[in-house]
Amino acid sequence: MKVLVVGAGAAGLFAAYSAATHTEAKVTVAEKNEKAGKKIYITGKGRCNLTNLCTPREFLDNVVRNPKFLYSAIYGFTPEDTVDFFEKNGLKLKTERGNRVFPVSDKASDVTKTLRAAAEKAGAEFRFNMSVEKLTQKNGKICGATLNGKEENFDSVILACGGMSYPSTGSDGNGYRLAASVGHKIIEPVPALVGFKAENTAALSGLTLKNVKLSYAENGKTVYSQFGEALFTHEGISGPAALTLSSLAARKDVDGSELVFDLKPALDADMLDKRVLRDFDEGKNKDLGNVLTALMPKALIPFVAEQAGLKEDKKVNSISSKERKKLVEVIKNLKFAVKGFCAHDSAIITAGGVDVKEINPNTMESKLVENLYFCGEMTDVDALTGGFNMQIAFSTGFLAGKLKGVKA
Repeated sequence: MKVLVVGAGAAGLFAAYSAATHTEAKVTVAEKNEKAGKKIYITGKGRCNLTNLCTPREFLDNVVRNPKFLYSAIYGFTPEDTVDFFEKNGLKLKTERGNRVFPVSDKASDVTKTLRAAAEKAGAEFRFNMSVEKLTQKNGKICGATLNGKEENFDSVILACGGMSYPSTGSDGNGYRLAASVGHKIIEPVPALVGFKAENTAALSGLTLKNVKLSYAENGKTVYSQFGEALFTHEGISGPAALTLSSLAARKDVDGSELVFDLKPALDADMLDKRVLRDFDEGKNKDLGNVLTALMPKALIPFVAEQAGLKEDKKVNSISSKERKKLVEVIKNLKFAVKGFCAHDSAIITAGGVDVKEINPNTMESKLVENLYFCGEMTDVDALTGGFNMQIAFSTGFLAGKLKGVKA
């Protein structure tokens, strides 16, 4: 029995390991790049947050699209199982804030090396610089594939081609084309866990705001909110809080919406007004710009003052009650008009992909074509940041690699 795994990313590497471990098949991994795990190398800023050590129930709460589909996969191969796998294969791990698990070495490359070594030890063979151009089926069953122009026979094929995020790593959407070629419906891929394009952020580029509340609003009404950290870029707003909001709003037409900062979420408007009044009293002969340094980063003060209709050099003892209340309103509701999402090449993950209604969630096998399996990001499943998407790759890869229990 011959099995082809298409793609040597996180899902493909784990599927190869699983297939070589659970079956007696000859497992071949075809990877278009010159090495395995190119996207893993940049995961977690090069450190690779490889899972989140939470319960399966908590895990599914962090899946944005189609969490029920993942029930069998996550319960079948849990975050604890992932930790056990890596540690048994010689990679020491550590758990950081928010249950995020990293290699002790802080090197994503060590994760890739461990995955590949485990797959090879189990018997999988790798063929690099190898593009899969076509799938062959007969009587509703997979029977082969075309690799670099040459047709070869395979009894099963596992597609682990990734999505469309960071296309420079090889995630160019080819897996969607292969799936569609045998009749699968593709839910339109859109960037997720990606920055927002927004107006008036260029002057603030590089500024990080911590412990803020960031909300996504439509027509003046808050739709989603997230507490945490945000980063201004030359084209918009990014950082953990913004990335989470982008996933929640991935299917929305965000043009014309707003991102709204509450710079002091621990204080309601009345409490903040009293705090500002106290600061004004204590520094009554000071400029507004100087007094506001106790409330926000210095780089943000010019923009906040402008939005409040005040000048930085205005003495606080000359600011009226009405002006002060306007300032408080701006601090609690600092608005930026959204122009859209940033592109796939800066997205951490892709929302969309192969319609999960056409995949058996207990085996990851296609419901349309026998012996065709899917795993990882190319399915219409995605989660928030924190190691959840890597775990999805491992869990679905593990399940797909079992080849619905085939032994021979």
